[in-house]
Amino acid sequence: MNVNEKIRAREVRLIDSNGDQLGVKSRQEALEIAQTRNLDLVLVAPNAKPPVCRIMDFGKFRFEQQKKEKEARKNQKIINVKEVRLSPGIEEHDFNTKLKNARKFLEKGDKVKVSIRFRGRAITHKELGQKVLVRMAEECKELSTVEQRPKMEGRSMFLMLAPVNEKQ
Repeated sequence: MNVNEKIRAREVRLIDSNGDQLGVKSRQEALEIAQTRNLDLVLVAPNAKPPVCRIMDFGKFRFEQQKKEKEARKNQKIINVKEVRLSPGIEEHDFNTKLKNARKFLEKGDKVKVSIRFRGRAITHKELGQKVLVRMAEECKELSTVEQRPKMEGRSMFLMLAPVNEKQ
């Protein structure tokens, strides 16, 4: 942000610290008004015609902005994507183990990418892999929503599951 002498415009629309408009003033006149009040002249809308400047305590303004940004970062939730790998001919017990892992990830709030890698001649039976993925989505439906339907990419098939929000 441009402050005080860094402002290049000849004329500026001036707003005082209370939010009242003081009209269009020359840059020098606006700087003098700001200095008499022991405040800074801050350029807030450089693309306006004429540019808009505000009289304020710039140090206090910057501190408030940093405080807001810090608060916003604190409230963010980072969502990780966990992967569960299956095979087209997976047995019941192995499937249940992978299902338990997927449920654990979803309960923690992470997204789950369920993937099946086709090896050798198994690629000719894509419907088997699709059945396994659909079954996994079906078993997890109370904890998740399907974000991306089963889709082939090369020799792999993927399915994305996102956790259900409590707000919905």
